[in-house]
Amino acid sequence: MKPNDVKRTLRDGGVSIGTFLFEFSTTGIARIAAEAGAEYAIFDMEHTGWSVETIRMLIATARSTELVPVVRVPATEYHFLARALDMGAMGLMVPMVEGEEQARRIVQSARYPPEGRRGAAFGVAHDDYSGGDLAAKIQGANREQLLIAQVETVRGVENVEAIAAVEGLDVIWIGQADLTNSLGIPGQYAHPAFLEAVDRVVRACQAHGKVLGYLALDVEDGRAMLSRGFRMLAYGGDLLIYQQALRQGIAALRAPSRTE
Repeated sequence: MKPNDVKRTLRDGGVSIGTFLFEFSTTGIARIAAEAGAEYAIFDMEHTGWSVETIRMLIATARSTELVPVVRVPATEYHFLARALDMGAMGLMVPMVEGEEQARRIVQSARYPPEGRRGAAFGVAHDDYSGGDLAAKIQGANREQLLIAQVETVRGVENVEAIAAVEGLDVIWIGQADLTNSLGIPGQYAHPAFLEAVDRVVRACQAHGKVLGYLALDVEDGRAMLSRGFRMLAYGGDLLIYQQALRQGIAALRAPSRTE
């Protein structure tokens, strides 16, 4: 199985920085992100409406690079989780994780027996259509896949200690927008209630050896989270980065020249 360099970096105590992809479903977008230095890209199925065929193409083009393809599935359902892995995703992000049972269902759906119940399909996209020993492939797949649970609701925070204790999960990722919505303080990332919730997630991850993950809204936000011990960061998303850069350039061109 293809080695997962992001998982190895995180396992060894390092930091991995990548990005989200929401809008630009082109054959070049993963290669562009990789060339820019992203170590992984999270292809979003929760909010984009991207089909399985689109995700399959994005993963296939990503696998020709060093970039690790991760898919955010829309829900904790076996057919989303296992299918994304069969298409070649090297990691899964699952939104709205709210309890231990749900966290265990993620691991069970993603792992081959005896660690889980993922159905066997080999000589397909995830093992690059190759032959070889099936037992070795199973061990490799279970070892290399990266599993990310998003904690982004009040209930998820209340149960974060039990979620973080589930063996097989690698990363607990705070979804800040949904979490502030759930707390009744939309977008108020400096609010004491949000900061208290973040502190609780941090403590749970430290207690159970889980990596902390976060989508950095800007460089300053990312640096602040790195200083808190977050080691898996995503910097922005394709549409956000494009729009921000375009807005800044247009505004600069429209601004009065200093020589005028």
